[in-house]
Amino acid sequence: MRAVRFNHFGPPEVLKIVEVPKPVAREGELLVRVRAAGVNFFEVLMRADRYEVTPELPMILGVEVAGIVEAVGEEADAALIGAHVAVPLFALGRGEGYAEYVAVPGSSVIPIPDQLSFEAAASLMVQGLTALHMVRQAPPRGKAVLVHAAAGGVGSLLVQLAKREGAGSVIATASSAKKRSLARALGADSAIDYTADGWQETIREQASVDLIYDTIGGEVTRASLATLAPGGELVFAALGRFQLEATDLNAMFKKNQSLKGFALLPLLSETLSDDLSTLFSLAVSGALTIAEGASFPLDKAADAHRAIENRSVSGKVVLVP
Repeated sequence: MRAVRFNHFGPPEVLKIVEVPKPVAREGELLVRVRAAGVNFFEVLMRADRYEVTPELPMILGVEVAGIVEAVGEEADAALIGAHVAVPLFALGRGEGYAEYVAVPGSSVIPIPDQLSFEAAASLMVQGLTALHMVRQAPPRGKAVLVHAAAGGVGSLLVQLAKREGAGSVIATASSAKKRSLARALGADSAIDYTADGWQETIREQASVDLIYDTIGGEVTRASLATLAPGGELVFAALGRFQLEATDLNAMFKKNQSLKGFALLPLLSETLSDDLSTLFSLAVSGALTIAEGASFPLDKAADAHRAIENRSVSGKVVLVP
């Protein structure tokens, strides 16, 4: 079967289509024909060896796929053949989703409603669960909330879930007029260009921010502190891109502000299936809109990574083998 592999770190061009053995469904396993594989920013960082952990090479990326059960191993339910399923590979501590097939334990898949596309299901795994758990870890009810990268996969869902959970107001940031328009369409009360000079002052003129959901990191985190109200909270979810220093933290403490770290994997539990099913149901009912992203063929994985690096797309980027 075809898969996307890289043998050394570097630019998107290191991602190459290779032929690897097609997996076999062993006892208790399902063979899933991948119809959509999610592409995530942390995978872009891994490819360039800029993530917090250096992976072993060679490597096939991809921690979330949606597809069709094609075969089952012994002791697996043969009735699942033909079923549309979501496969959160990250919950199994593995990847290899940039491929035409994956073999996984039968207990690890979540049914996809007939009304939901494979691309949409892929959009609601890493990014949907991240947004869901962020609002659970730091409830927005009654607060003025700042959501960065609000037209991205996580940000677009955060805007909606924060409003759904009773945020007093949601201020979105995005780098282009098109993306800011999308954020407002998804429910943001206002949208600010965080690449413009003085964007923090523009936000302060609108509201004193009680809660910041930061999925960008770097200098944006430090700049965001200027918008945070005394007693406010910054939730940091940009692993590997933390640049605050002791002076920044001391300034926060003097204002009774708090910093909360966020990492998805430690929060995953036996509720994973229910949480994904909830997100799927919200999307099917129209209560949650999945921002239109971009789809790339498997052999254009390098282009998919470039699109994320260049911030040229909104919503979720997926590969469609």
